[in-house]
Amino acid sequence: MFIQTEVTPNPATLKFLPGKVVVERGTEEFSSMEEAEARSPLAAKLMAIPDVSSVFFGYDFVTVTKSGAEWQHLKPAILAGLMEHFMSGEPVMAASGAPAASSGEEFFEASDEATVATIKELLETRVRPAVAQDGGDITFRGFKDGTVYLNMRGACAGCPSSTATLKHGIQNLLRHFVPEVQEVEAVEAA
Repeated sequence: MFIQTEVTPNPATLKFLPGKVVVERGTEEFSSMEEAEARSPLAAKLMAIPDVSSVFFGYDFVTVTKSGAEWQHLKPAILAGLMEHFMSGEPVMAASGAPAASSGEEFFEASDEATVATIKELLETRVRPAVAQDGGDITFRGFKDGTVYLNMRGACAGCPSSTATLKHGIQNLLRHFVPEVQEVEAVEAA
C-alpha cells in the first residue's frame, strides 16, 4: 500500500491520500481522544500519536493537524498508523459510533429561502470541491442581514490563508452571483 501526502495551505495540517475511500458521505472531524475513541478506530489511532491535535476525514483523504512537533518526526508515525489500519480491514468509523455532533441548526429568514438555496448550491458546486483539494471543508451555517455564516473544518480551520479565502475568494464569488450577499463570516460549530 502506498499512501501519498500533500501539503495544504495550513502549515500545521498535512493531507494523506490512502488510495481508498475513507468516508462514503460527508466529512468527519475529531479534535479530542474521547471523541475519536467513541466514533472511529482510525481517528483514535491517529489521535494517540503525540502532537496530533485533530484528524479530519474526507471522501478519499485524511488530514492531520499537529500542535507541536515537526512533520519530519510525525509523518512516519501517521503513515504507519494509516497503513496498519487500512491493511487490517477494520472499518474507519465504528459501527456503534455516534454520528458527529450536529454543527447546530442553520439559521435564516423564511423569506430568504431562495437566496439561501442559491448560496448552498454555489458552496456545494464551486467552493467545497476546491477546499477539499486542500484537505478541508466549508459548510453553510446561516444567512442574516446580507451576511453569510460559514463553518470551516479540517485544514481550513486555523489556516493562515483562511481569511483571504473567505473574504477574497468565497465572498467575491457569492457577491457576484447573489446580490443579496454583502459579507461572509466564519463561525465555530455550535
